[in-house]
Amino acid sequence: MRAESLLFLETLVNTPSPVGYETRGLRVWLDYVAQYADETFSDAYGNCVAVLNKGGGPRLMLAAHADEIAMSVNFITAEGYIHVRRTGGIDAAITKAQRVTIHTRSGPVLGVVGNVAPHLTSGEAKVEVPKIHELFIDIGVASKVEAFKYVRIGDPITLNDRFEILRGDLAVARAFDNRIGTFAVAETLRLLKSVARELNVEVCAVANVQEEVGLLGARQIAYSLNPQVALVVDVTHATDYPTIDQRRHGEVKLGAGPALTHGGCNHPQVLARLEEIAAQKNIPLQHEAMSASSGTDTDVIFWTRGGIPSGLVSLPNRYMHSPVEVVNLKDLEYIPELLAGFALSIGKGETFKVVI
Repeated sequence: MRAESLLFLETLVNTPSPVGYETRGLRVWLDYVAQYADETFSDAYGNCVAVLNKGGGPRLMLAAHADEIAMSVNFITAEGYIHVRRTGGIDAAITKAQRVTIHTRSGPVLGVVGNVAPHLTSGEAKVEVPKIHELFIDIGVASKVEAFKYVRIGDPITLNDRFEILRGDLAVARAFDNRIGTFAVAETLRLLKSVARELNVEVCAVANVQEEVGLLGARQIAYSLNPQVALVVDVTHATDYPTIDQRRHGEVKLGAGPALTHGGCNHPQVLARLEEIAAQKNIPLQHEAMSASSGTDTDVIFWTRGGIPSGLVSLPNRYMHSPVEVVNLKDLEYIPELLAGFALSIGKGETFKVVI
């Protein structure tokens, strides 16, 4: 991966972007993507847009969500221990004994999620998986009064795990879901900037908010932009490690390329075009089936207004919604190439419509 792009990815992943408080991560994204855009802007709730070839047509939206799963301060005991509320799909069982940062108006506050030593539980009944409200954070104070000097109810909390190269093209971080998506759409603009004269479409790269709690930002920005076609970039579950039942979850591997999802919200003509582009560029693809929903922003973008032809492109991700998400950087590099090829392939005024 290009050194500047890798640095952007690392900075983006390491910058906290909890649900509803995505501002810091969005600032990193806007500062990078502005050099490849004709204009950038944000809306009332922080959804950010970078536009290339403004005034072209049709309008193509490249969307990815900017938020990460997190927790928030919910209750403080008399002794100053903090109990939390989940924001997004955080797993209470693997959150114990982690270092965390509470993001307050006055700056970051370090804390640890408490954990009882095994010496004190041996011989007892089987330890149950904790519920989220049973977790508690220790910030090193002795009372509720003292705790309230540093934090307040509602302050967001993120884990402190950071980006590292695991081995070769494999990288590990806490928030590849879905900083890799916002990275990919930004890199797509970078690739398209040098060939912008060849574009017919207006390209709107979007970093949208609050996906983890209901696909909320995507609803807002898709309605506002009213694109004629949309591609969504997110992560999908890699199923290439022990204990995963591929009969239920399909076969998706790291290093075998991005995945296309078929069915439901995914428009067949959009997918067919993506497959054509991938074949032309020798980009390996994997394939997934869906039932009622994809679990991504595609679910709300495709039915906005009269219906927006949409396609989901996903990066395989091991150990999703954990502090140790693992992805293949080569798989990630393929996604901007695929999206850029799709943008360049669209004719002036072209529409995507199911043939009856």
